[in-house]
Amino acid sequence: MVIYSVYVVNKAGGLIYQYDNYVPRAEVEKTFSYPLDLVLKHHDEKVVVSFGQRDGIRVGHAVLSINGVDVIGKNTSDGKDILEYLKDPSNYPVSIRFGRARLSSNEKLMLASMFHSLFAIGSQLSPEAGSSGIEMLETDVFKLHCFQTLTGQCELFDQNLKSALEVAEKAGNFGAGS
Repeated sequence: MVIYSVYVVNKAGGLIYQYDNYVPRAEVEKTFSYPLDLVLKHHDEKVVVSFGQRDGIRVGHAVLSINGVDVIGKNTSDGKDILEYLKDPSNYPVSIRFGRARLSSNEKLMLASMFHSLFAIGSQLSPEAGSSGIEMLETDVFKLHCFQTLTGQCELFDQNLKSALEVAEKAGNFGAGS
């Protein structure tokens, strides 16, 4: 089993630790003529496909590069807005590479707090007293597992996690800002 990410959420639903393991990104590059037959929009500092799936390009995929030059958020490398750049017929034909963009810090916080809310709702709606809540969510492409401390002592877990992170930092396993 491959572990793509680890999120540690405290009992209040706050994200206290997150680690991304390398996830290969499925990317598609295609050359387009004017007018562009996909609908793109700005979303959370990225330009994403909002309508018009085709040739492996899916709704939600982000623009990763234009004419072989990586984009920075919603701008070309020279600071031009991607949507404005693609409105200009003189920029065509244009080669655009699409793929899944990495989650931003805000998206990670939002996902952790949403999962915590679902977990809490599952615990409360269970017909059995003392339900452990959601243990696993399964989709067609991944499984999301939830593990709780065996003692139910979030404070004890927090202390041990902090100790383990301090040991790892002293050993040099984490860089500044990790």
